[in-house]
Amino acid sequence: MLHNSTSYIDTVTLGVTGASGSGYFLRLLQSMVNNNVKVFLLLSEAAQIVLKTEVGEDWPSEIHSLNHFLIKRFKAKEGQVTALASKDWFSPVASGSSAPNKMVICPCSCGTLASISQGLSNNLIERAADVIFKERGQLIVMPRETPFSTLHLKNMLTLSELGATVMPLAPGFYHQPTSIEELQDFMVARVMDHLKIEHQASKRWCE
Repeated sequence: MLHNSTSYIDTVTLGVTGASGSGYFLRLLQSMVNNNVKVFLLLSEAAQIVLKTEVGEDWPSEIHSLNHFLIKRFKAKEGQVTALASKDWFSPVASGSSAPNKMVICPCSCGTLASISQGLSNNLIERAADVIFKERGQLIVMPRETPFSTLHLKNMLTLSELGATVMPLAPGFYHQPTSIEELQDFMVARVMDHLKIEHQASKRWCE
């Protein structure tokens, strides 16, 4: 497994697909940076399109420029967030000998969910998830679709049976949110809890 630098409390692979819900991944990535987590970011082309459509952010497509952009956008340390190309088969996340043992896909499209459930590796997100399974690591998938078809549900059941945590982007309301960001942070908190990373993302039950 990947040995973390002593300056980071953990290392996580964060996959972002073209499902609706860009705000969730933005808040999640910021929370990871704020809580001193090192992140390998796998951003699909469809995710960049959705990001621009939903929040009006036009991120660089060239990896070198994107990595410089991420430092400023999230106030990250140099090298804390590393974006990887979709076909970078020589990246750490593509190999069981060097990949982090934790991965989150947020949001996770049902197409990506289907590919992972069948063990496909057509891009780095799918390959990284496959590595997590074979190395017995932790995978959290966060689908954002409604309604779910029977096929979607079957694929989720397959992933759950393989050991993944299926966490649909369905925030609660008991914390009495007053903004979209507070709804997003509800899900961020659930992810961080499952990753066992300390955070202050959202109020807990009865707080």
